[in-house]
Amino acid sequence: MCFGSKEPRAADDAPSRPVQLQQANNGNGKTSTYDAPPLRPPHQQPAQERNEYAPPPGPPPEKASRAAAAAPDDVFAPPPGPPPGQASSSQAGAAGDFAPPAGPPPSYIGGGSGSGDYAPPPGPPPKVHDWESAVPDNSLLPPPPNLFSGWDQSPVNNATEKQAKAGAAWCNQFPISTSMNVQDNAATRQAIQNGNFGLQAPPNFEGTLVRQPDGSWKGETKSDNEDNCIISFPPVYAANIHQPQQAGETFTAYYEVHIARSNRKEVSLAMGFTVIPYPHFRLPGWHRGSLAVHGDDGHRYVNDMWGGKELIDEDYRLKPGGKYGIGMTFTRKDVAGGYAPAKDLFNVEVFFTDNGRTVASWDLHEETDAQQDLPVTGLEGDYDLSAAIGSFDVVDFEVIFNPAQWAWKR
Repeated sequence: MCFGSKEPRAADDAPSRPVQLQQANNGNGKTSTYDAPPLRPPHQQPAQERNEYAPPPGPPPEKASRAAAAAPDDVFAPPPGPPPGQASSSQAGAAGDFAPPAGPPPSYIGGGSGSGDYAPPPGPPPKVHDWESAVPDNSLLPPPPNLFSGWDQSPVNNATEKQAKAGAAWCNQFPISTSMNVQDNAATRQAIQNGNFGLQAPPNFEGTLVRQPDGSWKGETKSDNEDNCIISFPPVYAANIHQPQQAGETFTAYYEVHIARSNRKEVSLAMGFTVIPYPHFRLPGWHRGSLAVHGDDGHRYVNDMWGGKELIDEDYRLKPGGKYGIGMTFTRKDVAGGYAPAKDLFNVEVFFTDNGRTVASWDLHEETDAQQDLPVTGLEGDYDLSAAIGSFDVVDFEVIFNPAQWAWKR
């Protein structure tokens, strides 16, 4: 075959015999014979064919001392027994994990729920803030200020801006009158004491207003009745005789209005108090020195030309067949008269009754918005106050001054 042939040679082919060279004469009469080199490299020849020294019997000297302990694969064997770190936990399991310490976990000492939570400390938990000690009874605190209950306009009926400006101009032209000296007028003083009050219908009042034998007044208006204000005379609060003189002394001015059952669903009536004079073409509560509760929207107005404030809630309204009352209670403060003006001598509470039950009240000097709310001048006990009944459109009502006929009892 050629050198480097890729044809494989059979594994059992016998090696070729070495080539014998012919004897040659070297010129001195001697002949020599040369053998061909072996077919295998020396390191692949059998030991008997190589001229090598055989190793001495037995293992090498450095392994002699370990011959008995050596594994067949000549790997070091581990020392007997478990490792030092696991000497005390040989019974922890075949996995070789560390065994837990003896006894339950610390959080379960003394009994645990088994849920894995930490056990609570003994005794009740401490209070976060002991406000009960600082404020024993918060029911004694005054109600929060009614700052955000004001309406920009009534949700039911509203007068025009022109009418509002006309009412403000009228009040600027006619200031509040000074209190009457009823001490020198026996007839007026007697009428006040007996609850014998007259009502003056304004010029623009469209309807009838008739005094009844029992002293009450029955009114009925027509559909073309415009905003107006009916005023009582003499005043129901005469500062000259009704002002409390001693600290803690009180006086309450009160009257009621009964709405006819035949009245339509919307009650077009307002009831309150006012100083004299007051613009007859405006409802009470809209201008200086007056306050009122309006039946159509259920709001209270105190010198408020806008939408008033909710008396109870946004759904409250006066209803046909209802008996409603409004009152003002003046209480003398414990202040020396020579050191305070008359308007600062009294606490004034306004309250409203529905079928004999007080359903709302507020402090006349409650916290108000300095920019939106107008002053309560004239209502603080230093001026006379008359009953003020406003009406518009169709309404059928009766005004009651006689305490015996009131649904509310003192």
